[in-house]
Amino acid sequence: MKTHGTSRLWLVVVLLPLALTAAGCGLWPDSARSGRASGVIREGFDRIPRTRYGCYAAAIPGMTFVGSDLGTHSYRWSLFEKGGIAYTCRGGHIDITHMRIGIDWTAYLAAESYKRLMRGDPGFSCKMPVDRSRTHVRISYPPDWDDLPDEQRSAIAEKVALALGPYLTFTMVSWHEITTWYGYKCMGIPVEYDSAFSWEDSYSNLLGTRIALQALQDTERPYDEAVTVAIDEEMQRLGVLPSARQARRVSRAMKGHWYSGTFLLLFDMKKRNFDIGLDDGRVTPTCVPDVAQCPDCEPLSYPVPTLEVLAEYGFSATVEIEPREWEKDRILRIVFGDEPQKRINVETHLAVIMDRIQREAAAKYGPEYDPDHPQTEPQYVLTGM
Repeated sequence: MKTHGTSRLWLVVVLLPLALTAAGCGLWPDSARSGRASGVIREGFDRIPRTRYGCYAAAIPGMTFVGSDLGTHSYRWSLFEKGGIAYTCRGGHIDITHMRIGIDWTAYLAAESYKRLMRGDPGFSCKMPVDRSRTHVRISYPPDWDDLPDEQRSAIAEKVALALGPYLTFTMVSWHEITTWYGYKCMGIPVEYDSAFSWEDSYSNLLGTRIALQALQDTERPYDEAVTVAIDEEMQRLGVLPSARQARRVSRAMKGHWYSGTFLLLFDMKKRNFDIGLDDGRVTPTCVPDVAQCPDCEPLSYPVPTLEVLAEYGFSATVEIEPREWEKDRILRIVFGDEPQKRINVETHLAVIMDRIQREAAAKYGPEYDPDHPQTEPQYVLTGM
């Protein structure tokens, strides 16, 4: 018996780390994560970020709520990282898992962009494991790029990469919301439609890209620690409620108004936020009205990532999405009609698609979502810089 037990223990010790690594958990750190966070872009990551799954900001069984204690961030698998729904006075509900996705993908794609720029690649493509669509980037370089000294090229490439990383990340997560609206199910369950542009998603995604940029400038801490600190600072800035019970209570107050149903399979998301910054270049959060812990708090809007800085260094980039989901034809027809092409141009076509989605939402949920519908109440937005 002791021999058999020892054999089984040996198998667990040897095989469990291999299984976790194969599943993307990564028990051994990437080389880039062992140094300072400010060096991550030049060092790069060994693997793409691990897959995480978010929650609905609805007080129904199975949804996790959190307070101000969010644990420690980890690019790889960790028992000490917390996910779920928090509530903030100036940012509304925040899906912490979506935020972490935005953080790690921004860092990864910034590092990937830097590598490609230093090699002079004409472009590259990327995709998230939960989606089938692939994002393509074409890069135009300044004419003297190859003649610049290595350190100058590296410094410029880093600045350009810090623009490409958040831009590509926010594009991909926004595209995920679009495909989910049109029926794509990354996990194959029917309730995923309710998550498309749910009121907390886009702001949580954008928040992740901003926190990543803050962490990547940390010259003292390693990446995971820098992200943990940056998250805590941002959540305090937004006025996070301290307990999970309070966050759940705020969500429960919206039952029957912003959502209905008691269980996941009997659930209807009524409140959506289609703001991805296409009108004014900013995303404004959806805040629950009259929260007792948030007197006189105004929503804090943030600018969406852009590629404007590329022109300062003589670069330009074209970003296109190649849909590969079963739902692709329906989406492509919105832009191209009966003769659909294979790729969506992000700069020119996303606005067309989002206009259609909002009109569909207006027909289903009411005129407040109609892009031509005038605001009946003034919006007070505190601009974040």
